[in-house]
Amino acid sequence: MPHVSEFKLGIGCWAWGDRMIWSYGSTHNLNDLREAFSASLEANIHFFDTAEVYGQGASEKLLGRFIHETATSREVFIASKFMPFPWRLTKSGFLKALNGTLSRIGVDSLFLYQIHFPVPPVQINKWMEYLAEAVEKGLINHIGVSNFNAKQIRKAVDQLQRYGLSLYSNQVQYNLLDRSIEENGVKSICEDLNIEIIAYSPLAMGMLTGKYSVENPPIGARARKFNARKLALLPPLINTMKQIGSAHDAKSPSQVALN
Repeated sequence: MPHVSEFKLGIGCWAWGDRMIWSYGSTHNLNDLREAFSASLEANIHFFDTAEVYGQGASEKLLGRFIHETATSREVFIASKFMPFPWRLTKSGFLKALNGTLSRIGVDSLFLYQIHFPVPPVQINKWMEYLAEAVEKGLINHIGVSNFNAKQIRKAVDQLQRYGLSLYSNQVQYNLLDRSIEENGVKSICEDLNIEIIAYSPLAMGMLTGKYSVENPPIGARARKFNARKLALLPPLINTMKQIGSAHDAKSPSQVALN
C-alpha cells in the first residue's frame, strides 16, 4: 500500500457537484468533471480526495461513477471525510455515515478516512476510537484528520497509539496566500511525527491560477471571500509564479531532475 507522499499530486473534489460555493452547473458540468478525471489518470494522478459534505454527497457519487465508468489497470486511491454534525456524534452515527460514503462511491473500503473538523462536544479520543474500529472492520486502510491544530494532532496521535495505529495525515489549507501552518506549529509537528500534510486549496480556490482578476472575478461564495481589494493584490504574485514556471520549462529534463 503506497504512502500518500508517493502520490505527490492529488485531485481535490470539493467542486464536484457543489453549487453553493463552486457554482456547479454554471461554471462546469458533468462532462467537464469526467474529462478532468480522465486527464488526471492519464497524467498518472490517481489519488482523489472528497467528502460527504461536498455537494451533499454529489462529489462522492460523481467520483464513484467515473471510477466505475473508466477501464484502467491502475488502482484509484480514495480519501473522504466525516463531518461531525451535532445530530450524529455516536459510534453508530459515525459508522452509518462511513457506510453511506462507501455506498455512494461504490467501494468496500477507503484508502483514507478523515475527521473533517475537530468539532466539540465529542472528544478527539472518541473520534480516534471510532476510526480505529473502522480500520479493524476493514472499512478504511488509514486514519486522517483535517483542520486539526498542533495540540489536537498530539491528542489524536497519543490515542491512536493505544490501538497500535498511527495518524496518517492532516489535511489543512496551505497555499501562497495562506502559510499559517508554518507559524502555528502544525507543519513542524507533522514533520516531527511523520504525518503527511495534505494541502487543500493549494491554488487558493482558483485565485492563483491567473484566471481571476478585478475585471473577471469569481462568482458565488468565492466572490465574497475574494473581493476586488484582494484580487487587486494578486497580479505581482501571479507574474512571479509565471516567471518561475517559464524558467522551469526552459530547463532540460536532466537539469530539472538535478535541481
